[in-house]
Amino acid sequence: MLTVSNVDLYYGAAQALRGVSIEAKEAQITCVLGRNGVGKTSLMRAVVGQQPIRSGTISLGGEVLGRDAPYARARKGIGFVPQGREVFPLLTVKENLQTGFSPLKRSDRTIPPHVFEMFPVLKTMLGRRGGDLSGGQQQQLAIGRALVTRPRLLVLDEPTEGIQPSIIKDIGRAIRYLKENTGLAILLVEQYLDFCRELADKVYIMDRGEIVFDGPAEGLDDPEVRKHLTV
Repeated sequence: MLTVSNVDLYYGAAQALRGVSIEAKEAQITCVLGRNGVGKTSLMRAVVGQQPIRSGTISLGGEVLGRDAPYARARKGIGFVPQGREVFPLLTVKENLQTGFSPLKRSDRTIPPHVFEMFPVLKTMLGRRGGDLSGGQQQQLAIGRALVTRPRLLVLDEPTEGIQPSIIKDIGRAIRYLKENTGLAILLVEQYLDFCRELADKVYIMDRGEIVFDGPAEGLDDPEVRKHLTV
C-alpha cells in the first residue's frame, strides 16, 4: 500500500532523513521505532505531505504522490493520527468526528459503526467538547476521526505517548481489530518497545535519520538491534 523509496528530507541545511526506504502492506502493522530525534516524525510528516522531500519517492497503492498536499493525500486514502492528538478543543466529540467528512462524497458522510465498537466511550460523550476529554479519550477520538475518512493507510505517530496503561491496551486492541477486520495498512511510530513487539508484523528501526534494521518483530530481542533503542 505504501512504498517510501530512498527519501532524503531537509530542514534548511540540516538533513533529517537519509535515503530512507520502507513499505507498509495491506492488513499488516508496520512499526517504526527509534530514540527521540532520529527522524521518525519527519518520516511521518513526509508520508502525509506536511514536509516536502528533497529526493526519492513516496507511493500509495502504486501511485507516486509527488508534491501532493496533505488534504490531497487524505482524499487518496491516507488517515493521520498526529503526535499530541490535536483534537479541536472547542468542538464536540461528534463535531470532531465529522471533520473527517471533508474528503468524502456526500453519500459517504457517516461515522463508521466500528469507531464506536472499538471506542464505546466516544458514543457516550458525543456532546462533550474535545478539550474536556482526558488524554486517553482524546487519543481514541483522534483515531476515530482518522477512520471516518475511510483510509487505505492509517498513520499513527506515537499513539501511546502520555496515555495511561489501561487506555494503551484499548488502543492496542483497536489497532489489532483494524488489521484483522478492515484490511487497512497501518504504519505505527512508537518508542514503547513492548507495544510494537505485541502488534507489529514488520519493524523498522531508525537512527540518525537512517533505517538501521528491518525485519520481523522477533528481531527486537537481538542485543545488536536493541542497542539502537537504548538511551
